[in-house]
Amino acid sequence: MNLISGRLLWPLTWLDAPTYPKLGHDIECDCLIVGGGEAGASCAYELTKLGVDTVLVDKQRIGAGSTSANTGLVHFANDKSLTSCIHTFGERAGLQFYKLCRQAVNDLEKTSGELDTFPDFMRRESLYFASCEEDLHKLKQEYETLSRYGFPVAYLEAANIRARFPFEKPGAILSNGDAEINPYKNAHALIQTARRHGLRVYEETQVQRHEAGKDYNIFITTDGRRIQAKKTVFTTGYETQEIKPNPNAVMSSTYAIATKPVEALAYWPTRCIIWETARPYLFMRTTADNRVIIGGLDETTTDPDERDRKLPAKQKELLQEAIKLFPALSGSDAEYAWAGLFGGTHDGLPLIGRQAGFPHCYFALVYGGNGTLYSTIAARIIGGLITEGSHPDAPLFRFDRPKRDPGFSVG
Repeated sequence: MNLISGRLLWPLTWLDAPTYPKLGHDIECDCLIVGGGEAGASCAYELTKLGVDTVLVDKQRIGAGSTSANTGLVHFANDKSLTSCIHTFGERAGLQFYKLCRQAVNDLEKTSGELDTFPDFMRRESLYFASCEEDLHKLKQEYETLSRYGFPVAYLEAANIRARFPFEKPGAILSNGDAEINPYKNAHALIQTARRHGLRVYEETQVQRHEAGKDYNIFITTDGRRIQAKKTVFTTGYETQEIKPNPNAVMSSTYAIATKPVEALAYWPTRCIIWETARPYLFMRTTADNRVIIGGLDETTTDPDERDRKLPAKQKELLQEAIKLFPALSGSDAEYAWAGLFGGTHDGLPLIGRQAGFPHCYFALVYGGNGTLYSTIAARIIGGLITEGSHPDAPLFRFDRPKRDPGFSVG
């Protein structure tokens, strides 16, 4: 599957990232993780902390898939608003989802400080503005919902926005306690640290088929090596749809650019994350070396050739949109530009847990605009399922959850 294209920023931020051997012999383990992106790395880190004898394999290099194209936004708010989540899932489940995301930001911060290499985690505010006057009602409704349930938000009127930023918008929600991260560093650092605690890692090792036993699975690689595992976790991202399509999954294409380092960002208060109510939405963040990342302009196509043909025009449009918000960026150039397959779900939640027809197996499909946080949540849930047989948050994300009214979104 053709996942990403263009010139990627993140792999160049850690040129001497750890590398691992190809599997050259038959092995056994308590748990096999298939996939070495953020989801697989998060699960590997959690399981090794729990004392599970774990092996991770990836058919490419670690972090070489969609993790390399992830823009590293970390915020408790989701593409599906809390108001919409409550409408769709009910008050208890909708609130549970948002509380899990907020806790995952805190967990990610704690974990970042434990890793052998720091993944550039930085706390940020988020500004979520109304793209047009027509979106104001739902934006204010979302602010009231978030505020009522104790989330750290403030509402900014147009005059407040004008006083703080070099652009005008009809209204916005300002959130505290969000963050940004380097997802490529994060995946590598999680695996690097987990390996010191017993994780075995094999790159360029592709699982071709498997045989289910009574108490284990045997996986056969393309080189004929055998991996016997009592439990298996598939963290194969969008490629999982080739293993078993899920009707809740929906795919599209997305685009992003990163500027050259900007000398000063005084015009950007607190370097907050910026996004909007429009769908698809534009978003912006900064990096540790003072670049500006701008992303969005999603397209419904999943054809890689069509996606890639649009990249040059999308690169120009993304920079133009950023300059509209921050005229001081008018002299900036896009040094990096990339496109990638992007997956979400119809009901707005990731897919975590077991699937029928796959004995002894678990899946962590962290689809949606909050993949880094969903990876953290998935790791906790799967860790509990494997070591304890259950987890209190697992039912919310199960694959066989009822099909629900998708509700309404802000924007």
